[in-house]
Amino acid sequence: MGLPYPPIEPFEHGWLDVGDGQHLYWEQCGNPDGKPALVLHGGPGSGCTPYMRQMFDPGAYRIILVDQRGAGRSQPHASTTAADLAINTTKHLINDLELLREGLRVQRWLLYGISWGSTLALAYAEAYPERASEIILAPVTVMQPSGVDWFTRGAGRFFPFEWEIFCRGVPEASRDGNLAAAYAKLLNDPDPSVHEPAARAWCAWEEALVSIESGGAPNPRYNDPRFRLGFARLVAHYFSHAGWFGETELLDNAHRLAGIPGVLVHGRLDIGGPLMTAWQLKRAWPGSELIVVDDAGHTSGGLTEHVIEATDRFV
Repeated sequence: MGLPYPPIEPFEHGWLDVGDGQHLYWEQCGNPDGKPALVLHGGPGSGCTPYMRQMFDPGAYRIILVDQRGAGRSQPHASTTAADLAINTTKHLINDLELLREGLRVQRWLLYGISWGSTLALAYAEAYPERASEIILAPVTVMQPSGVDWFTRGAGRFFPFEWEIFCRGVPEASRDGNLAAAYAKLLNDPDPSVHEPAARAWCAWEEALVSIESGGAPNPRYNDPRFRLGFARLVAHYFSHAGWFGETELLDNAHRLAGIPGVLVHGRLDIGGPLMTAWQLKRAWPGSELIVVDDAGHTSGGLTEHVIEATDRFV
């Protein structure tokens, strides 16, 4: 069974100027001469955590973590009025990753994408397949309009009471339309009396979707007003545009990943991101492997052992 490696600290870190007034926090851990591996966090807007360093053998890997635009320690943070979300799109993030790769003098790297990070990993690898040595996605997301609709509406059939509260967080006239866009508008209102309740409502819905696997225990990260607002702003912003992807764009382009070893790890009980998406990606990606964890959801620790088994295999 794959267990997390012991906690480690970075041997190097800094902020990369990617233009547009954006400075991305990055760090390197493990072996400076090891196999490069890039960690792409979820959200978008979650930022990296120290635990993500522990998915790799520190003696074998050069582990690279980066906080995407507006997230974590990157500047400006999405919770501030200085953050211009018009320059925060998937295309911007893909370009940022190339600048980071060039700046760190990496030729090829393993991509490890977590939730939204798996969508970003796919988009980046489809744009630059020659830069990806292997890809590990856990859990799997392929952002598309139907997936956003499921997240904001379809999943409500499992949590009707919580979904009703979520809908009441936007004006009545917006409840039959794009809920993510309605929330994005509220979250970008400069008035705290408008954006704060919207941030709380969005994060409460996020918690509802993982409440079965968490046992209803609240995630302490949402107690931080800075994180709560920045996270909700970025997620609603990306969801309102479906990541700027067409319905089947990432699946249609998965043939570009042929020859790149890929491991997809997904929980059968993932309500916010159903298993069907991971299955569709496995069918579209020649040579990829899908591991279904029967008793896991979107954030379950049961995914971890399979991620570590994959990183050990790819050393």
